Amino acid sequence: MPFLVLGVVTIAFFLTAVTKGDPLTAIVSERQMNNPEVVAAAKARWGLDRSLPERYLIYVGNLLRGDLGTSFNTRRPVAQDVVHRLPATMELVITAMIVGATVGIALGMLAAYFRNTAIDHLSRLLALFGSSIPVFWMGLAMLYLFSVKWGVLPGPGRIDPRSELPPFVTGFVTIDSLAAGNLPLFFDALKHLILPAAVLGWSVAGTISRLVRANMIEILDREFILTARAKGAGELRVVVRHALRNTLVPTLTIIGYSFAYLLTGAVLTETVFSWPGMGSYAVDAARALDFPAVIGVTIVGAIVFLLTNLITDVAYVIANPRVRLA
Repeated sequence: MPFLVLGVVTIAFFLTAVTKGDPLTAIVSERQMNNPEVVAAAKARWGLDRSLPERYLIYVGNLLRGDLGTSFNTRRPVAQDVVHRLPATMELVITAMIVGATVGIALGMLAAYFRNTAIDHLSRLLALFGSSIPVFWMGLAMLYLFSVKWGVLPGPGRIDPRSELPPFVTGFVTIDSLAAGNLPLFFDALKHLILPAAVLGWSVAGTISRLVRANMIEILDREFILTARAKGAGELRVVVRHALRNTLVPTLTIIGYSFAYLLTGAVLTETVFSWPGMGSYAVDAARALDFPAVIGVTIVGAIVFLLTNLITDVAYVIANPRVRLA
């Protein structure tokens, strides 16, 4: 994992270095760009007057100390911005993953058990619908229907604009509001979370559903399922305890990948719903040519992706006792 992170750091650093955009435009005002003294001082301040290999070594050295650099745009340490933004994305992605995994597994089980029936065709249609429609279109459509037209759910944002965030404990507004004993804020945050989590979760539910269906159809035809039924086990126990449990290993793989994908790919959802997370932070950084912030977001995304895969590998042991860690 450390070597993979170093590879991501190297690629991200040199890719930002070879882009055509000039980072000075994010540091120096347009009026001062023609002032050589101001430009020279800005280059010296941000290390842009050094050679590319030297800047890379300095950056890696600072990174080993936990320093992700200073944002050109916010003028704050990138690590501080990440700590402030990451909990919002994590809250959204975890909720979306719960929705996606629950819906996907349920649709896959129904489609496999009632294969080649109307329930199977409807389940596959819903799965295809969710995984095919672009997230930004789905988000705009859901906002129009549930917020503008029907008014049953709030619009964009994490909480009502007139409300204040609770004291920071975990960074999750739902949890922090409960910790502060503020139930109205908790329900307000929960309502704001429903639409973006549903849109983001539906985008992965289709993939999970198709995988569960394919594996369960194969497992339901095996001899140990016939044996369980012959011993008098109920259908619910056969499907859930015997069939579903044997599909958990490949399902955990796709769930782990989907979680990492949602975490690093929530840019469109956060943009549509004005969600103040890592995705919107990355978009703002890219627009402003804020290279330290862009590299910092890339590094954090890579680390989370690798940790997710590690946790998935460990979860294999819990799901399948035949798997043992070396």
